[in-house]
Amino acid sequence: MRASAQVELRRFHGWRKIAGMIPASAWFNAHRDRIAELAAQSGLPAIYESRDYMDAGGLMSYGQNLAALFRRAATYVHKILKGARPDSLPWEQPAQFELVINLKTAKVLGLTIPPFLPSHP
Repeated sequence: MRASAQVELRRFHGWRKIAGMIPASAWFNAHRDRIAELAAQSGLPAIYESRDYMDAGGLMSYGQNLAALFRRAATYVHKILKGARPDSLPWEQPAQFELVINLKTAKVLGLTIPPFLPSHP
């Protein structure tokens, strides 16, 4: 991670914190460990687009279920290999989304999570 990006992320310390949302991006994904760490150090509750951030210590994620997307992609490959023309296949949007909450990070941030919400220990 470039030093200028670290400086920008550290500016969270001086902000009045409500919450943050980290958008989907190859750059953010490549630096997810450091981003999640800086958000936690700043006391900034943040939501991410991928559950990969939960393993990095992120608070919560809401996004497409990637396993379901890959399964759907495999059916498209199968159809194409069986002779279907790619331009004849319908365009699909994600149909399954998941909300995951990291209970360890919530505890560190002093947040109480209702037990009926999905969590990641």
